Amino acid sequence: MRGNDVRLDNMSITYPNGFRAVQPTDLTVQAGEFFSILGPSGCGKTTILRAVSGFIEPSGGRVLIGGEDMAGIGPNVRPTALIFQNLALFPLMKIWENVAFGLEARGMSKRARRDRAEKLLDLVALTDQAGKTPGELSGGQRQRVAIARALAVEPAVLLLDEPLSALDLKLRQHMRAELRAIQRQTGVTFIYITHDQGEALTMSDRIAVMNEGRIEQVGTGDEIYSAPETAFAASFVGEVNRIDGRVVSVAGDLAEIDTALGRFRGRNPRDLRAGSPAMLFVRPEAMRLDCAENGLVARLLRRDLEGAFLNLYFDAQRVELAVHVTNDGQTQIPSGEAAEIGFQAANAVILPAGPLARTGQELAAQ
Repeated sequence: MRGNDVRLDNMSITYPNGFRAVQPTDLTVQAGEFFSILGPSGCGKTTILRAVSGFIEPSGGRVLIGGEDMAGIGPNVRPTALIFQNLALFPLMKIWENVAFGLEARGMSKRARRDRAEKLLDLVALTDQAGKTPGELSGGQRQRVAIARALAVEPAVLLLDEPLSALDLKLRQHMRAELRAIQRQTGVTFIYITHDQGEALTMSDRIAVMNEGRIEQVGTGDEIYSAPETAFAASFVGEVNRIDGRVVSVAGDLAEIDTALGRFRGRNPRDLRAGSPAMLFVRPEAMRLDCAENGLVARLLRRDLEGAFLNLYFDAQRVELAVHVTNDGQTQIPSGEAAEIGFQAANAVILPAGPLARTGQELAAQ
């Protein structure tokens, strides 16, 4: 099986009530790629998946798969298969029958269907479960059955809508590796929808970060994490410190920002000019104790131990800043005591002021 590329050509989705779920979007998912669309609930990522699969027709623009315009082509004849969150396995069918279900409509004999199902169950390491029913399997095993059933019809593109969301953390982590291995073995193009940053960063060749119907950034996991292009992307993917201010000077690829905490320098990838409202972002692991460059004095609020790592949270004039360091037994700062912290300019990025991802506390307060 080989994957096909998927291209959105100025595609948009507007519902009858006038709500535009997906703004005009250009995006190419390359053949054979594990591509994730990452974003908060309601940002439009599942709507894009449904448009690719044919369950929704674009309001504008086109969906192309393998260079062919999918306009008017229903989901049952597109070269795609879609795995839903609830898996939708048939509870009274045996596992091999679930996997082979889509092959009967193709006129395949029962023996041929059984052979095909057994090959796919071997691929997902469930050969010995063929005669059981879904209720006799674990959550992870049922997940693999759903993948085998989707692959049975030999799709060029496999679409996965948050398929691991119902699993516990340990099983989700295991299934990430399983999914990635299956994708590499088959060469099928995977488009994976998730709001879980860990899933996207762990499994994906590339990631699209999405917010309010717009794709904010497309890149590898390293690019998204280390070189965010927007305030939303920086604040949504991973933990990050933010300091608000205004650009006061630019020198080469660096800018200096004036803030309530002082002046700090960082990378200036968006070519901001003096006077521009801006936000400086720096990852907690890039922060240092007793760092002279971009230094400031802050008071320790709390100390969270995570085995090999130590997470220190400081208050700097009511701005909370996190510093993550290796737990070497040498860092002993009493709670409430002031310390000097800082960061190198090369490890900080200065971006245009803009919308931010909502924090867990903000979401919980709804």
